[in-house]
Amino acid sequence: MLYSYFIFKKKHIFLVAFFSCVFFAGYGQQKVEPKKQRWVQFSGVVVEGDSLKPLPFTSIVVMGTTRGTVSDFYGFYTLVAQPGDLIEFVNIGYRDIFYTIPDTLKASSFSLIQRMNRDTVLLQEIAVYPWPSKEEFRRAFLKLNVPNNDLARAQKNLAAEEMRQIMRGISMDAQGNYSFAMQQQYAKLYYAGQYPTNNLLNPIAWANFIKAWRNGKLKRQ
Repeated sequence: MLYSYFIFKKKHIFLVAFFSCVFFAGYGQQKVEPKKQRWVQFSGVVVEGDSLKPLPFTSIVVMGTTRGTVSDFYGFYTLVAQPGDLIEFVNIGYRDIFYTIPDTLKASSFSLIQRMNRDTVLLQEIAVYPWPSKEEFRRAFLKLNVPNNDLARAQKNLAAEEMRQIMRGISMDAQGNYSFAMQQQYAKLYYAGQYPTNNLLNPIAWANFIKAWRNGKLKRQ
């Protein structure tokens, strides 16, 4: 009888220990289970102040993360975020804006029209002079040779040698390059599919050559 009681007591202790381990193991596993993350599609338009004009190329950044985007030419933006995230809107020349996505949001998408006001910074005026001091300016001003009349100043500004030097250093502008390219293209189209003409037997070309020869235009400069 005593032996049977001892066996029953031992089994009872074993069952209590077994169910206790199972209970605490399940409780601990439930405590360390990670919380599921919720994601929302955060979209909208960035506009300028009271004019409500689209503000393109605005940086939208989720603070504390590496996620972000840039609004397009029409101010539209979209990115993936979480409820409770702090969103920063940054654009050069405008005040930074911070917005927190509501943490009570239940939907899978959220839209926001964000206005940004200009941030104008006025700098103190600075006058830049080519002389380091007033004494240098005084000496340069006293040594300055100013022409006496308008004719002398015009002749100095329009000196032939100086104009030639300036012309040598000036490259062809956009209009000149365009005209030259169009002339080359028209010349190719004029003789497309055939050989170009030879002016060796062209009487007009010979007449122009003889005329230029008589007028001395072919002399070596």
